[in-house]
Formats: sequence, C-alpha cells, structure tokens
Amino acid sequence: MAKKDTVNALKKRDLGAKVSSILADAGFTVTSLKKTSFEDVVKHISKEDAAQVFKKLGREVPSAKKPAKKKAKEKAETAKKKVPKKKVKIPVKIKLSPKEKEIDGLQTEMGLNLPLSVVRNLVRRIEGHKITNKTMKEILSKLNERYELHLIDPNESAGIVSAQSIGEPGTQMTMRTFHYAGVAEINVTLGLPRLIEIVDARRVPSTPLMEIHMKRGNVTLDDVKQIASEIEQTSLEDLSDIETDITGMRVVVHPDPDKMKEKRVSITNLQDVMIKMKGGQKVEATKGKTKEEGMFFTIKSEKSSYKHLQKLVETVKDFKIKGIDGIHRAIIRRKGPSFVIYTEGSNLSAVLEMDEIDPTRTKTNSIQEIYEVLGIEAARNSITHEANETLREQGLTVDIRHIMLVADIMTNDGDVKAIGRHGISGRKSSVLARAAFEITSTHLLQAGIMGEEDKLDGVAENVIVGQPITLGTGAVNLVYQPPRKKKGRGK
Repeated sequence: MAKKDTVNALKKRDLGAKVSSILADAGFTVTSLKKTSFEDVVKHISKEDAAQVFKKLGREVPSAKKPAKKKAKEKAETAKKKVPKKKVKIPVKIKLSPKEKEIDGLQTEMGLNLPLSVVRNLVRRIEGHKITNKTMKEILSKLNERYELHLIDPNESAGIVSAQSIGEPGTQMTMRTFHYAGVAEINVTLGLPRLIEIVDARRVPSTPLMEIHMKRGNVTLDDVKQIASEIEQTSLEDLSDIETDITGMRVVVHPDPDKMKEKRVSITNLQDVMIKMKGGQKVEATKGKTKEEGMFFTIKSEKSSYKHLQKLVETVKDFKIKGIDGIHRAIIRRKGPSFVIYTEGSNLSAVLEMDEIDPTRTKTNSIQEIYEVLGIEAARNSITHEANETLREQGLTVDIRHIMLVADIMTNDGDVKAIGRHGISGRKSSVLARAAFEITSTHLLQAGIMGEEDKLDGVAENVIVGQPITLGTGAVNLVYQPPRKKKGRGK
C-alpha cells in the first residue's frame, strides 16, 4: 500500500510511471528523495531522469563539469613532464656501524624487515665471533620467526592482557618493607605497596632514597666522606646538646666536639651560621663555664611564656647547619672499584648541581622528581624500570612490554598521571567503565544529571550490559544480503 502511495505521489509531480515505479521499488519516498544525494539516485535511474527528479522536487542539480580543475591538472602533468625529477637526499639520522650495515643488507636481500633495535642487539651478541654469511642468514631467519611470533594480533585487547599479566602476579606479592639491597641500615618499601606507589604516581614515595655515584677517577674514601657530609642534612641537634633554662627563659646550646669533627663542622662555621638564625632570634656566644670549658650559645626567649619557650626549643633543634634539604642520612658503600653514597631522602635537582657527582649514573626512586628535573621521557623510563625491578625482586617474571604499556599510558600526554579515579580511569569517556572502577553510584548519578551517553566501545561496559565485546572476533560484523530473484515471464 505504501509503495502504491509513493508511486502516485511521484506521478503527481509529473514524473513518468516507469521512473516512479523504479524509485518506489528501491525504497525511496518523496521525503527521502529530498534528502538523498544525487549519486545515490543515479545508482537506480539514469542521470537525465535523476536530474528531472531533482528539478521537479525543487532541488539543485549538481554540475558534472569541472573544467577549471581539469585544466589545472593537465597543466600540472605537462609541467611534470618538462621538469626533470631531482633525486631527493634523505638525511641519515642514525649512523650504522659496518657490521650493522652488513646485516641490514643481508636481511634486505632475504626480504626481511627487522627493526634497527633488533639488528643492533644481534650485533652486540655476536661481537667477537666469526660467522659466515650462510650461518648469519639462518640466524636472521630464526630471529624473524621469533620476532613475528611476538607481534600482537590485529584487534587484540592489549590493555586487558597487560592489566591481567601484571595484576595476576601482583596477588603473589608481599606487603612488607625490606632492607635496601647491600645497605642494611636503610629501609625501602618493596612488594605490593611499592607497585601501588608507582601506578598511583605518588608525589613523594614512602621511603625516598638515592644512589649517588662519583665521577670516574681516583676518588679516595676521605673525598667521598667529605661529599657525603655536604649532602647529608645536618641540624643543630645532630652537633650539640640542647638544654632549656626555665629560670632564665632561654635555650642553651653546647656543641659536641666529637660530633662536630665527624660532621666536619668547625666552631667558627657553627657560630657564623647560628648568628643568621631565622626568626630574628638573638644568639650570644660565650666561652667557658660549660662542659669541658668550651664555647656555648644562648638564645633568649622574646616572651616570658613557657609555650613560647617550648616552640623556641623545637626551632633551635631543627635549625639547619649544612647539607641538602630532604636528605636526612647518607651511607657510603663500596660497589666494585668505586664508592657509592646511598641516602635516605631525595633531592635530585640539588645533588645533580654538585661537581663531584656523576649525573649519568646517579638515580632516585622518586618518579615525580625525575619528571620535574629530567622530563617526561626520563619519567617514563623510570616507571618501567621501577615496576620491573619491584616485580623481579619478588621473583615474578612479567613481560617488559606489559609494563611499558602502563608507563606509556601514564605519560602519553606529557604529564605523569595515576591509574585510578583521579587519573586515567577517572578520565574515561564511558560512564559504565568509570562506574565499574570506583564509587559506582556517584558516577551513575552524575551521568544521569548531565545526560551523558555511553557508546559501549570498551570491554568493561559491554560485559556489564551482556553483549560481545568489540575486540577480536567481536570487532568484525558480517552482513549477508541474499540475492534478489529476477522477475521472469510466466512467474
């Protein structure tokens, strides 16, 4: 009935019975023809008939002729024929060694396309061995097999696989704080708490530490001790005995000669620093009448109040004499032929400014500090290294590419983001994916108020609604269109 009405409606607009019937059979109506493109109509009727349809419906017929563009194209082609092509020199950004060039030539000859990093790794492994071209071709063939075996399949859910590959071994991890390897005096957070710190992008680790290497050369133990004393933050409490004189409403500081010698601070240096004490406190230096008749310092309270005196005592105890802020302890250990300073606390920017330090080998476990001082690429490498070392220390083997994917997604926009509701998971476009992670009711309520729409593109949201995920076999849609039966005579 609907088809008959369409044919009649088209006939009323002075279109022929044949054209009207064809368009109705194709599923067109008067309304749809007003929106359909010229090309779609031409698929069913001739261009002349289609132009007539457009005119009768009050639509503009698109012009088929484009002489200006054609002429311009012809001119460009003739110009190309006249001007001889110049060979463009592609600048070589990476210089290959003779052996790398040889292997690259062999793999090109074999029709292989291994990445440069794989070729360089191979060159490093075979260094010092004599290998014939025949054997090298066999090695390259096996290497290519292994390389192709490790390639990810199209439409593979790389994120889900990585999350599972890190999460499952994570259940085997302990939740204790261990001693730092080789340094029993320093505690370091390892296991699951450390992995959580890394993926949460914590600004300050629970146990920040640094491994400081000296510049290569003849560095004696005394030199290293001097550097360690300059690095370690030394307060007044570390060098002296501090007493509270309630009667005189003052604080009395008695420097300890042994402690001062150990920290390499002279009495003159101490006096110079204390005179510059913050808060406008007046410091008086007096000789004699002390333990062992040495010099002592007195700081008088400005107000005759016990509360104010107690605050003054705390200020005097924490007053910094020397060292780098944030580094509370420095321990020296021999590592191979050289000495290494291990520190409790971290301050990468201040340590790298020291001339005696080797900046290429000095490192910290604070990812945020690395990002602020060295940039986002260094932070990415640090995330990969720290997570891999944390898992390896627990005897867990996780493919480095899973960890690299986590590091990439945490740093891909130039900032270190956490994997959590305040970071990546909280920024997902899918409402159901955000709700599945944390604080379900809040996400759903907010999405309802804002009128958000979920396109169900990810894995979590499709699992929630109970339909196949759009990955693997679910990423492909097959549509079968049965052939139409041709209407013959007598049928």
